[in-house]
Amino acid sequence: MYPPKLNNIINLFELLPEDERRETLVSYADNAAKQQPRKGEQFDLQDIRKDEECADTVGVYLHVDENGKAHIRMTLGPEVQTLTRAMTAILCKGLEGATPQEILDLPSDFVTRIVGAELVRVRSQTTYYVLTRIKGICKVYLDRQRMAVA
Repeated sequence: MYPPKLNNIINLFELLPEDERRETLVSYADNAAKQQPRKGEQFDLQDIRKDEECADTVGVYLHVDENGKAHIRMTLGPEVQTLTRAMTAILCKGLEGATPQEILDLPSDFVTRIVGAELVRVRSQTTYYVLTRIKGICKVYLDRQRMAVA
């Protein structure tokens, strides 16, 4: 049901006790900068903006390769919260190589399995924000592809 890379991350988090889960989330957050666009990369779509539910500007960059596989990069402003940074790293890694349609069809129930019910309850907007942004750019991409065919 989930892309294989994301499924591996979900399985890892489900095995962790609560304190290790939070430490692992912080570790992912510390690596969020590695998900930024790299020099020379070209993107099919870019969506850079500050939303009301986020503390700073977030950029989502989508490239779909010749095999129809999505490659997502993200930029995060300095005020973006730790949990949003963690979800950025997790989703960029976990969704690497999935198709835009697979990403769009992805149920969001896995977020609780990664973050834990307590953090989802306390920070619900934050936990789903990155997934919503990634799904949004995939929807725009797919809509444009359909329009180009029509």
